Amino acid sequence: MKAGIAVLEFLKNAGIDRVFGIPAGSVNVLFDGLNDYLEIRPIITKHEGAAGYMAAGYAKYSGGPAVAIGSSGPGAMNLVTPAANAMREQLPVLFLTGAVPSSTVGLNSSQELDAAPVFAPITKYSKRVERGEDLVKEVAKALEIAISGVPGPVHIAMPLDVQMAEIDPEIIPDAIRPVRVHTDFSAAGQAAREIKSRNTGLIFCGQGVRGMVPEVMRLSERLGWPVIATPVAKGLFKDTHPNFAGVYGFAGHESTGRLVQEGDFDTLLVLGSSLGETATSNYNAGLARDRFVIQFDRDETVFGRKYPVDLPVLGNLADTLPAVLKELNVLGAGEKSVKVPYNPERLKPGEDFTTKNVVLKLQQLLPEQTRYAVDITETEAYIIHDLNTLSPDAFDINVHFGAMGSGLSVGIAAKMAEPERPTVIITGDGCFHMHGMEILTAKEYGVPVLFTVMNNSRLGLVYHGHNLQFKRVHDTFSTQPMDFTKVAEGLGIPAARVESMEDLSGEIIGELMASDGPALLEIVLTDDNPPPMGDRVKFLAGFAE
Repeated sequence: MKAGIAVLEFLKNAGIDRVFGIPAGSVNVLFDGLNDYLEIRPIITKHEGAAGYMAAGYAKYSGGPAVAIGSSGPGAMNLVTPAANAMREQLPVLFLTGAVPSSTVGLNSSQELDAAPVFAPITKYSKRVERGEDLVKEVAKALEIAISGVPGPVHIAMPLDVQMAEIDPEIIPDAIRPVRVHTDFSAAGQAAREIKSRNTGLIFCGQGVRGMVPEVMRLSERLGWPVIATPVAKGLFKDTHPNFAGVYGFAGHESTGRLVQEGDFDTLLVLGSSLGETATSNYNAGLARDRFVIQFDRDETVFGRKYPVDLPVLGNLADTLPAVLKELNVLGAGEKSVKVPYNPERLKPGEDFTTKNVVLKLQQLLPEQTRYAVDITETEAYIIHDLNTLSPDAFDINVHFGAMGSGLSVGIAAKMAEPERPTVIITGDGCFHMHGMEILTAKEYGVPVLFTVMNNSRLGLVYHGHNLQFKRVHDTFSTQPMDFTKVAEGLGIPAARVESMEDLSGEIIGELMASDGPALLEIVLTDDNPPPMGDRVKFLAGFAE
């Protein structure tokens, strides 16, 4: 058996049901072998970058590891940004890249690149395999690392001759044994006692609370402490819960900002947030000032990174939060009421043709259980600030790494992972220019996702950022006007073009959502109102002073 085929055999046994990538000479052993492995479906994208983003999205919403494959040289380099993105989101993605034959290394061979050191800083593990008998063992080791401890991406570079080497199939690992994060139950118990002894506090939640929202709200109800979400945790908490106090950070709510910075709370309980820039309103010192900080996280490197932590609690929240709740029961903590200044009333769209009114009307017309995959565009600020969470896990918003076009591909993968859930991509013309041809990938694989393109013929976030910071904008930040509807029609994809609030109707949305493949809704709108970016506005404007 060829070593490359042994990799496919291992992936099949590990439960991998699809791989994302683009075939090329240096990975042809794998792609040819897929003819004999019908259990693994190749998803051929239009760009390796999209393959990496899709793999990350599939890992997030399928609950397991995912695989992206790229050629040597340029294919590998196109996967670098998605790998960095997956590292920031702690997603277990195995990146497999081809490499030139070992005998041609250093001879300026076509597409030669030593990719292992390139991937090393942005993955948990990166290695070039030199011998055929080592390939499948290294792939298994990498996948085990990807799902052990704090999940994250890994990378294996595979020279062509190594893939083609004949090996004994008996050496294929029969299983992987991931290592769980160490859980500090002692610290969790100490945290419960500390929480019980304190009068007031805020529960500050990041993306790490995904899957643990009921426990978070139970803790809030027990303590009478309000719950606050970071932008990436938008969509995990229903706005209508009386203890939910809104979003803090980039595009957060004004009332939430006042509650955090001016509220008389003696404790800050951080759950599943690394307290990065977008989560903390540009590292606002008022978040932790004069407060006892307790931070729960599975990644010990986040403790004390920017804010001092009085009590770090290491472990998966699935282990530590129930331990805290159990200890509070033992300590006799009863339920307490809480009042928050956040107004959860669902906003109604106005008549003016603005970005805010469009996103409000869109949500009004779409099914309540819709998941929104939101790209890096000025529209994301309105979604974070103005849309209500109507169903669990409703928004995928990655402002961590902020890769334009990533949300577009994640939306496709999310629909693949959960095909019964209505899924809508909200992207901009700038992001669509980068990765928009993935709509054809969605068509080829019959993925019924709605691409909503906010077309203002400019790089919107850049436009507003420069306006705030420099009081002027270079004219090259605007682009040649483009009719995306005609592009979609040229690809045989249903599309509609909206140029006014009256054009945006339930009939149009219903027809597009009824498609058995992707559809495109183009909204032609130039909105000169600054997006509701919260303290980011003051941050940018301050540079100009």
